[in-house]
Amino acid sequence: MENHAQARFNRRLRLLIFVLFTFAAAVLVRYAVLAIEGPDKTEKSTNTVTERGRILDRNGNVLAFDIPKFNIAIRKNEIDPFRIHEDLRIVASALNTSADALEQKIRDSSQNFVYLAKRLDIDTVKPLLSQADKGQLAGFLIEEISGRIYPEGRLASHLIGFTGEGNRGLEGVEYKYDTELSGAGSENVRGSDIYLTIDAHLQYALEQTARKAFNENHAESLFLMAMDVNTGEVLAYVQMPDFDPNNFGAFKEAEREDRMSVYSYEPGSVFKIFSMASVLDAGLITPKTQFNCDGAYRKTLPSGEQIIIKDLHSYGMLDLAGILAKSSNAGAGYASDRMSEAEFYSRLINFGFTQKTGIGSPGENPGSLREPAKWSARTKPTVAIGQEIRVTALQMITAASAVANGGILLKPETIQRIEQADGKILYNHKPVALRKVIAPETSRAIITAMESAASLEGTGWRAKVPDVRMAVKTGTAQMIDPKTRAYSETDFIASTLGILPADNPKVAIYVAIVKPKGDSYLGGQIAAPVLREAAESAISILGLPRGKSQNAMHDGLVTIQEPAPAVIGAKMPDLGGFSKRQLLPLLLRSDITVIINGDGYVVSQDPPPGTAIEAGARIVLRLQ
Repeated sequence: MENHAQARFNRRLRLLIFVLFTFAAAVLVRYAVLAIEGPDKTEKSTNTVTERGRILDRNGNVLAFDIPKFNIAIRKNEIDPFRIHEDLRIVASALNTSADALEQKIRDSSQNFVYLAKRLDIDTVKPLLSQADKGQLAGFLIEEISGRIYPEGRLASHLIGFTGEGNRGLEGVEYKYDTELSGAGSENVRGSDIYLTIDAHLQYALEQTARKAFNENHAESLFLMAMDVNTGEVLAYVQMPDFDPNNFGAFKEAEREDRMSVYSYEPGSVFKIFSMASVLDAGLITPKTQFNCDGAYRKTLPSGEQIIIKDLHSYGMLDLAGILAKSSNAGAGYASDRMSEAEFYSRLINFGFTQKTGIGSPGENPGSLREPAKWSARTKPTVAIGQEIRVTALQMITAASAVANGGILLKPETIQRIEQADGKILYNHKPVALRKVIAPETSRAIITAMESAASLEGTGWRAKVPDVRMAVKTGTAQMIDPKTRAYSETDFIASTLGILPADNPKVAIYVAIVKPKGDSYLGGQIAAPVLREAAESAISILGLPRGKSQNAMHDGLVTIQEPAPAVIGAKMPDLGGFSKRQLLPLLLRSDITVIINGDGYVVSQDPPPGTAIEAGARIVLRLQ
């Protein structure tokens, strides 16, 4: 026992001597530096903002907020040499580590002040606070700081992101809006709150659907998004695999990456809605124009070379509805032959492809499509079926919303509003119309044709929700093998796009399953059921209308009276009762400013009907 006590004393003595020597050396070095440099004139005032702003969904459900966190440090010159061994044991027990490990960390640092652990929760430090209150743990400092908690765990993790050292944003909204959340430059005691456009209930439901499909198909990743086609607001932003931002360090970087904005891929047959819309809008075909889809697209070049792009089956004569319902490569290829390469390229670019949406991560991928000068004779019909072009999931649903809302490409958005702690609104989202991409009649024709794909005669029948009119397009894209640079025989992307209700579009939903390894890789078989389940959730949670619907293949265009778009001339008209969809073309006006508040139909307007409208006029419309 005496030898053991002597060993403990010697150990304490050695640690004390080491600490005192290190501290003395640090003081001498610091004194020498100050003697040479003089007083430090660069010290800045302490930021008064201690609490980071919250992140909430569109309905005010809290998705991220600050709670007290604690750092534990030690000042070497203040330790009790006769209690240090026991104190280290107490601290190590609370931190679930060893006293030897903490002692080594102290020895390895040349500084007097050493952090032993950071960002601990109250339950971890509670026993240490109790010890400190008793006058123990001399030299140890328990420092309270602001820490971040995500009460819904994995919910919308790729959109929200997470914070790191100093409670600063590292990814997602936490990073992109770090200045607003941290309150930098503000005199408020708390940073601004960020309200997202997503609906937490819909997000949760779609995440459950996506996780099930992701696991069942043994996929590399899965994307599932829902967007309000009349505002551009993202209602759900789902990616698998996901992660828990409360413990982001336990997940691989690839799992935390926002792939819906940084991962580009060939979209496959879903892209046919954009290629067919381009040709139709140019007046080069009508909804009744038919092409002979006898099993393949065939074209013989002047050189004698023959281009062949195969279909899964021989379909005979198909019109617009038939081409989309059967997903015929031949039909899309023959339709593209009627348009010049330059115009085809220009129209696809107009949909937003090869351009960043602006709402993704800092490394957002713009996608790619070679300029017509670099096209081969095969490129145009190949692009028409969704190959030789690379897109992101964000681009796909944004472009689809333009097809759904009457032809207006809206700027997508994930932020509904930004509100300071004092209640001042810094930002409130209003629909931003970028440009008109197709005419309303083209939009209606494409939507009607897509309804055929949701019928029992189409590839998307598994996506159909009973009693709801749905416009659907499926896709199955072969992926490029990075080693051979040829199309893989095993790697595919299965996807399906849905727009509902088809007779009055409100929501677009897009699902893409990357590298499925289950029983099937076909979009109509594995992605369409995911869309159906997601649509069921959207209808229930968002309160979309249900009603008896009939879907069947037809020979021509089903004519439905399209509500006339709003027009403002020299005098202000009475816009009472106009829908948001009818108002969207007004957002393209450059001579006047039109502000649309709310959803539904116009219930009030400023200025009133009959007011003279001049250039620069500001018009506010309130919807309900």
